[in-house]
Amino acid sequence: MDIWFGIVTASDTRGFEQDTAGEALEALIAEQGWKLRERVVVKDERASISAAIVKMADEYGVDVVLTCGGTGLSLRDVTPEATQDVCDRNVPGIAEAMRSYSLTKTGRAMLSRAVVMQRGTTLVINLPGSEKAARENWEAVCDQLEHAVLMTAGGGH
Repeated sequence: MDIWFGIVTASDTRGFEQDTAGEALEALIAEQGWKLRERVVVKDERASISAAIVKMADEYGVDVVLTCGGTGLSLRDVTPEATQDVCDRNVPGIAEAMRSYSLTKTGRAMLSRAVVMQRGTTLVINLPGSEKAARENWEAVCDQLEHAVLMTAGGGH
């Protein structure tokens, strides 16, 4: 099954070249035989993050938007709010699965405020900004993405 992805990294301190989490996710997507439409780095600003999600979903028509960064407790961490601003429905089980899996690696996983939501037929998944944590969260959900994308697009069980 072809799945198209977009990656949006939110960071005030990293540019495209320093975005190791986004780069790692790009490689993990390719390992599955899936496709990347675009990877961008935007400022840790609610409006910038929301606009990038909308562009990926509405203009590019990707099946999944992966966000990196901005999911912690810092006052600059606004990715969950930016996601909620432009999405329609919450998909809490995926976010819960990521936190549960990550808790087997570190107790700090409980500090994640990541959400997973749907914008129309696009699934938006918030991931941490660190490469290690982004990889771990990907591991937690990767094997369910084909079914999730099929269901989000209106497929039957």
